[in-house]
Amino acid sequence: MGDTRLIHGRYRLHEVIGRGGMGEVWRATDEALGRRVAVKCLKPLGLGPQRDENLVRALRERFRREARVAAALQHRGVTVVHDFGDWDGVLYLVMELLDGRDLSRLMEDDAHRPLPVHDVVDIAEQVADALAYTHRQGVVHRDLKPANIVRLADGTVKICDFGIARLGADIGFTARLTGTGIAMGTPHYMSPEQIGGGPVDHRSDLYSLGCVLYEIATGAPPFDLGDAWAILVGHRDTPPEPPRAHRPELPAPFERIVLDLLAKAPEDRPDDAADLSRRLTAARAAGPGGGTPSNAAPRPYTGTWPAPRALPDREPRLPSWTRSMTTGPKAVGAGALRTTPPDPSAGLTGHWTTPTPPDPEPHAALGALAARRHAALGPDHPDTLAAQQEMAYVLGGQGRHFEAHQLYRRVLAARERTLGPDHPDTLRCRHNLAYSLGRLGRLEEAYRMAADVAAARAGLLGPEHPDTLATRYEVAHTLGRLGRWPEALHAYREVADARARTLGPDHPDTLAARYETGISLGRLGRSHEALALYRDLVEARTRTLGPEAPETLRARHGVGVNLGRLGRWEEALAEAREVSALRERVLGPDHPDTLASCREAANALGWLGRWHEALRGYQRVAAARERVLGPAHPDALAGRDDEAHCLEQLGRHAEAVELHRRVAAQTRRRGEEP
Repeated sequence: MGDTRLIHGRYRLHEVIGRGGMGEVWRATDEALGRRVAVKCLKPLGLGPQRDENLVRALRERFRREARVAAALQHRGVTVVHDFGDWDGVLYLVMELLDGRDLSRLMEDDAHRPLPVHDVVDIAEQVADALAYTHRQGVVHRDLKPANIVRLADGTVKICDFGIARLGADIGFTARLTGTGIAMGTPHYMSPEQIGGGPVDHRSDLYSLGCVLYEIATGAPPFDLGDAWAILVGHRDTPPEPPRAHRPELPAPFERIVLDLLAKAPEDRPDDAADLSRRLTAARAAGPGGGTPSNAAPRPYTGTWPAPRALPDREPRLPSWTRSMTTGPKAVGAGALRTTPPDPSAGLTGHWTTPTPPDPEPHAALGALAARRHAALGPDHPDTLAAQQEMAYVLGGQGRHFEAHQLYRRVLAARERTLGPDHPDTLRCRHNLAYSLGRLGRLEEAYRMAADVAAARAGLLGPEHPDTLATRYEVAHTLGRLGRWPEALHAYREVADARARTLGPDHPDTLAARYETGISLGRLGRSHEALALYRDLVEARTRTLGPEAPETLRARHGVGVNLGRLGRWEEALAEAREVSALRERVLGPDHPDTLASCREAANALGWLGRWHEALRGYQRVAAARERVLGPAHPDALAGRDDEAHCLEQLGRHAEAVELHRRVAAQTRRRGEEP
């Protein structure tokens, strides 16, 4: 926050009273009004020193819109937002300062024992009343959990962070459960539709409330499992054990309400929070009743539930030591390793930001950490190896793939020696090593290693576990780079189908695999199928991300490319021009993807014989690439080649020859560089 603790000359920050994935909360004073307040400071991705100004403007506007919604909520059960703004790159909200403890802390302070029954029912009624109000305003919380519900000293219950959960998903400061892109939320309290990436409405909040009430009534959430994947599968497929199986004195009507809230299908839950509030009031009026003696067998739940999905016989039971494993971004999901890769034949580069010099600080900090752990714990200690593996990941992110590869090899040898070849941490390291081999151009080795890891993960974790699918995705990618497109197509389709089953058809990872399927179809000359797939993908991404999201525009670019491959050049030109205009507005005029769309429009103009217009497009692309990437960059040289070809078509042969000579000289010098 810098040396000063005064924001905008008004809010004096005194001390940090809370930290989380979205920033810090400070105890502060509003010096203009002389009142105590809480200031939440948020620093989302994109507002750092290497920031994209177009992105920054979009983030600020989104923040203002969401904060304005939160500030408009006026209910005794919702934390009041007094003010919001942007100060020195930090987005902040000024809220009422609450004198109380959140439910998570209440339970921690009492050794995580459940709360008294009368307190549980009282909290349920107050939260239901607050949700009924906010849902009438069209506001869904999306991350309801014990840490976001505060009980004040006078017994009043307030929900915190309304509007901020959705803001976190939109502007990039929500930490994901895994690198697979699983929908934003806290895993123990996520609704099945959040897990599947489906539409989320007020009934998702009701499910999360059911999880909260289950926990404060029994001492543990409904699916209290050590493995993150098992938690998600529990929410999606498994009916929860009735609360009275853990705590028989709970009132039977209350148990029924909680189980109804935890229905897998949104339509099987209470209609809305107002309906829930009425049911809670009626249950309280009916009296405690319905309890069973503590030594009696738990009452079986007789409500209507969808049967749990039977797991295929081929999926083994996970060994006990995997229950505590975590799935980190280095080994899970396409997003962490390679987000929707480009189709070079379509003019896509895959670069999303202007190249900048690598930041040495993360590598240096991790190196120091690894050295300290090596000295204190020994070379083979899991914490030492974890730090070294993270350092290798950072090296790879900086393009230093050879150094990353060498470090991964050393870590892998230690993991195999201490944990065995099939431990999840060993397989994660082998996955990363296969990735680095591919980036070094050692494609056959990368393919063999990735295929081996995929088989091992399928045997250990199951064929549709996110880690298994992440490696199968890498196998498909390497097959494509090897030119084995029929096999790549088959592999991508299998991954897309599996992700649709486990994560949902609109989940970002499912859509990423479908995008790659489209690239494979195009490479095989099956442009009719690719066009249909990309159009479906545009519809899905528009529905889940919006019409101007970069991934939606990337799918639309694929539509235009395949229209051209089918000779439908007028349609291809119209699509390329519209996508180019949208990308220029969203990403900026010199963004590589904007330039890819400009080039696609120039290609269409050339095929239509409109060479003068095509020349202007090619010249713009070439000049921008030289300016951003440098004159010797392969993309810049390709842009000048396009320009030279266009000059030839216009009969300007001398200019074309001179441009070809310049490109050849640059290429030769590039090849001579050490």
